[in-house]
Amino acid sequence: MGEMLSAGGKSADYDLIGAGISGNKVYDLFLRLEKDVLEKKPDVVVIYVGVNDVWHKRSYGTGTDADKFGRFYEALISKMRDAGIKLILCTPACIGEKTDCSNSQDGELNQYSQIIRELASTYRCTLCDFRTAFLNYNVEHNPDNKEKGILTTDGVHLNDTGNQLVAQMLLEKITGI
Repeated sequence: MGEMLSAGGKSADYDLIGAGISGNKVYDLFLRLEKDVLEKKPDVVVIYVGVNDVWHKRSYGTGTDADKFGRFYEALISKMRDAGIKLILCTPACIGEKTDCSNSQDGELNQYSQIIRELASTYRCTLCDFRTAFLNYNVEHNPDNKEKGILTTDGVHLNDTGNQLVAQMLLEKITGI
């Protein structure tokens, strides 16, 4: 996003601060919210969480059940809105890139994405729907129904194309606020 802002001559207008930590789940964000976000007094915060909440349930037994995910997410929204922060809520992109609905965690990922969509609507937050964008991109660019390699390196972690898509979508939301 920084490179895109620079290319558009707008890098001086924005101070991008990354606070994401690999492997975090929604409750991790909640626990470090004060120190890592609120103390910095941001104008806008992007919440991009959910893949690990779903993926780690099956892989490691440390994920987050849907009801708890929604409650923690709502608590994050409330605390940041109380601090006057504008929010961009992002749906989780993918756990597998197959286009025939055979990725083993598509159903749960869709459920968590819907929770985020509903929270964005309820709290009038900006929504960045990566889930829909990734599904649509893969339908168009993954005719061989590959598990990975279109937008991710391994079905979860983004490759250059996936990072470009995310950066472009987020930048449109951030500059539109």
